[in-house]
Amino acid sequence: MLALQLGAQEPVATHAPVPLQPLAQQVRRLEDALNYLGQPLLDADQKAINDAIADPDEIEAVNRLERVLDKYALALIEINPESRVKVEQGPAKPDLVEGGTRLFLVKVLNQAHVTAPLKVASPNSGNVYITSNGSAEPPLKLTPKNAQDKWANISIYNKPPMGRRLSGLGLEYQILEVYSRDTGQRSAVLQFDVGQTSQDLGFRSEMLVLFNAKPARLITVKVRDENGKPSAASLLVEDRYHRVYPNPSKRLAPDFPFQPQVYRFDGENLRLPEGYYTIAYSGGPEYRTHTKELSVTASQPEEIAFTLERWIDPSKFGWYSGDQHVHAAGCSHYQNPTEGVLPKDMIRQLVGESLNVGAVLTWGPCYYYQKQFFSGQDNPLSQADRLMHYDLEVSGFPSSHAGHLILMGLKDQDYPGTKRIEDWPSWDLPILQWGKKQGAVVGFAHSGWGLEVQSTELPNFELPPFDGIGANEYIVDVTYPNAVDFISAVDTPYTAELNIWYHTLNAGFRTRIGGETDFPCIYDQRVGLGRSYVKLDGKLSYADWISGLRAGRSYVSDGFSHLMDFKVNGREVGVANSEIAIASGATAHVEVNVAALLDAVPNDAIRHLSMLQKPYWNIERARVGDSGNVPVELIVNGERRDRKLVAADGQIRAISFDIPIERSSWIAVRIPQSSHTNPIFAIVDGKPIRASRRSAEWCLAAVNQCWTQKVVAISSSERPAAKQAYDHAREVYQQRIAESQAP
Repeated sequence: MLALQLGAQEPVATHAPVPLQPLAQQVRRLEDALNYLGQPLLDADQKAINDAIADPDEIEAVNRLERVLDKYALALIEINPESRVKVEQGPAKPDLVEGGTRLFLVKVLNQAHVTAPLKVASPNSGNVYITSNGSAEPPLKLTPKNAQDKWANISIYNKPPMGRRLSGLGLEYQILEVYSRDTGQRSAVLQFDVGQTSQDLGFRSEMLVLFNAKPARLITVKVRDENGKPSAASLLVEDRYHRVYPNPSKRLAPDFPFQPQVYRFDGENLRLPEGYYTIAYSGGPEYRTHTKELSVTASQPEEIAFTLERWIDPSKFGWYSGDQHVHAAGCSHYQNPTEGVLPKDMIRQLVGESLNVGAVLTWGPCYYYQKQFFSGQDNPLSQADRLMHYDLEVSGFPSSHAGHLILMGLKDQDYPGTKRIEDWPSWDLPILQWGKKQGAVVGFAHSGWGLEVQSTELPNFELPPFDGIGANEYIVDVTYPNAVDFISAVDTPYTAELNIWYHTLNAGFRTRIGGETDFPCIYDQRVGLGRSYVKLDGKLSYADWISGLRAGRSYVSDGFSHLMDFKVNGREVGVANSEIAIASGATAHVEVNVAALLDAVPNDAIRHLSMLQKPYWNIERARVGDSGNVPVELIVNGERRDRKLVAADGQIRAISFDIPIERSSWIAVRIPQSSHTNPIFAIVDGKPIRASRRSAEWCLAAVNQCWTQKVVAISSSERPAAKQAYDHAREVYQQRIAESQAP
């Protein structure tokens, strides 16, 4: 019900006569809104309203309506003929509930007949954080104490059926929403206005209210995995009106304000006010999502139990998942009251999405605070099968314009001779080579930025602008042996990521791809939205996992499709340099174990999106028509050479292809926009892969285009070395063009 009220027998304030018809219509919309929001008027009061509206004496009818509604008014507002606003506290009891929203009425006596929006503000209302602006050393503008004082969310409800503005009628009622994060007594200053200079003098447009919030129900969460062992789960809690709990605007770590879900370990708690809830729960994309309904009263329940259901477990076959690009600061994270979040908050995200490996990358935002968590070792909060390791993304640094870099397995995160970010190199190659000297695994982040074109073909020969922060300077750096291990996939447009990779593979280079999310920047819904699955023969370790990534003993995926145990003529991907010897014209026998899971009903909101719109990789995009099938495609030198349909029902199926190989080639398998293997290299007569002259020519043109975009941001002292590197790349591609026999 609407907030409890004190008795009020007569209208609280007097006013000029108001016509019944428009007031009655406004009251009906008020009733509709309160019913929709789940806090209706008392049945007796609804009957009293009906009786009042039926009264033939209009003046008495208006008085009767006021007597009913004034009991619910927390604020009584008078707007004088000069549009000055004055407020005093009304008779409604200021009772709230922890973790929930309560509704009150605001009575408005509008002598000026203004039609501006009625606004309310409070220093005790609003977000308890300041979202990152990218600063490496953000000033403290919102302290933990400030955040503690912002215990409420206070607003005028102005969505249909209520209007966004006052009607101009001399008397009307508005709905005031008050959410309380806390329990017990809390005070708030409420300031009302109808536009600039409308506040009355002497603080008469504000009032101080002492609220009392009764405690929410403390519910213990029990989470078990598919083996009955204690685990963690993602929980999306919504009430009947699709309000999310806990309230995102009041969340601080371990719950993140930008995610609708929260993560809970077995034995932890949820606090929920009385009400009816639906909870969607999962353990990440390897698990099915289920829902559970929950009725919360003052005394029940004491606990709620969730059992997670896997549809696939690649780790049983030696394939371990990981996200190489996760952040604890910047983008959707807050920079106040703290500079990002702590390792204990990040491990919750990784475990809740069942990632075996999470590379938490320190980068520009809050850099000087977050870099303390780098150790060169697994974070102590890691578990045996859930490893968290802090490493580095070179982003927000002088070289960022050339392409952001991921460096994994570093021993030292400070570039030689630097003390500040500004001291770092202004282009990529020196940083990549420095990382490699430490034995790190290095490559490019969010590869597609700056490489977008109109064509959706793979490969295509449109020349991108090379004006972004993706794998732009990769086109140069790849020509230096052992300089680049991988480029990233899954978090930028599919064609943009794969096209440059396909062209450089066709030119004979052997860079691998790795899956990433760039959490919480490109995607902030969850970690592991883009991931790599790496095959390991023994116990999981971070060093072995990133080594497997470097060797290409892996596939990338959105987690909803899988391409395990890819092999050609018995050679497994990532083993023995992923290379086989084959005679010209001989048949390559390709094998892969495939599994995928589609929802039963097609999701048109995703599958009809442009390839340049998020989510860029999603199993729904691979669906064939309205069926439950997805295609498994055989790729040779970037071209689709065969295709088989597989039921996306969660079952693992062995798929094979046979394809003649005429010249040295690279071979891979993909489910379009959902998963992709790394390549196996089929070498004919010992000759290097020179699969396409047009690809090598595209690469040469790309070097020239990249130089036009990057040269201006390379420091003058480093420009001669950079020019030499670009010239080197041109020479390499010219040589590859000359060596290419295939068009």
